[in-house]
Amino acid sequence: MDRRTFLHNSSIAGVSLSVSRVMSNKFYLSHMTTINIGIIGLDTSHSVAFAKLINATTPSSTQDTLFRVTHAYPQGSHSIESSVSRIPAYTQEMIDMGIGITDSLNHLIDAVDVVLLETNDGRLHLPQAQAVITSGKPLFIDKPIAASLEDAIKIFDLAETYGVPVFSASSLRFAPSTQALVDGSIGDIIGADIYSPAKIEKTHPDLFWYGIHGIEALFTIMGTGCISVQRFFSPDTDVVVGQWSDGRYGIFRGLRKGKTDYGGVAFGSLGIAPAGRYEGYQHLVKEILQFFTSGIAPVSREETLEIFAFMEAAEHSKMKNGQSIELSSY
Repeated sequence: MDRRTFLHNSSIAGVSLSVSRVMSNKFYLSHMTTINIGIIGLDTSHSVAFAKLINATTPSSTQDTLFRVTHAYPQGSHSIESSVSRIPAYTQEMIDMGIGITDSLNHLIDAVDVVLLETNDGRLHLPQAQAVITSGKPLFIDKPIAASLEDAIKIFDLAETYGVPVFSASSLRFAPSTQALVDGSIGDIIGADIYSPAKIEKTHPDLFWYGIHGIEALFTIMGTGCISVQRFFSPDTDVVVGQWSDGRYGIFRGLRKGKTDYGGVAFGSLGIAPAGRYEGYQHLVKEILQFFTSGIAPVSREETLEIFAFMEAAEHSKMKNGQSIELSSY
């Protein structure tokens, strides 16, 4: 069995296992009137932005659950200076919002019902996720879910072993204009060209650090089924070309010089439309809160792992001067 078949079958089995457990035990949380949320990692603006959005929400006429970020554990990244330097200011913002700060990861987990893992450093996600998953708490993991495909697989395997719902996503996935394309606004998707910033952090494979935003938008529009990748690299730009099994092509352009932004174009059977735009965090936060009540991930294991296989293949294509790399190798 090749890796693509393995990932596909594992995803189907994992979804069935997770949903059956979620619907029959404590992970199905829609009966709770209040769900207390803990945040791991105050080294990213996402932590503060998500907390503000969540704590400003009120129950709707159709959902009487109240969500509140109640605790935060500041110590996310510890060796990436651009992230570590943010921790004091973001910690103070959390304190100003009345959110409790703890210096113990285990204390945070014990004090809340669900967790947002926001640590910028993807290398720390596996041990931090393991602590949450083994406690039985549902978990959202911000990008990147890990700093390697191997660690991403381990996280999903742990989640399936413990029957704990887990998912990861970029906010670009749930932008209304992108979701409209998924829903068929321009017919069947024939191809897409997406761009985003692609800053490089030496501790991570190149695209894992920031390029993942645009790549996730590309996969949201194109769907799964990529079979090979070619990456053309310069210090200022990445161009990554993916071939899908049905003959379609999806292209990611990573921007590191001049004006950088999020966007692109999607080509459909009925039209051509802008794609890949950033439209705020609120749409992702809404999906996270729905996930916490239902226990059902809006993004499958299969798709997340294919995105990471795509990025690892792109890393190896760079090393081989743009040679085409098959995803089945991973």
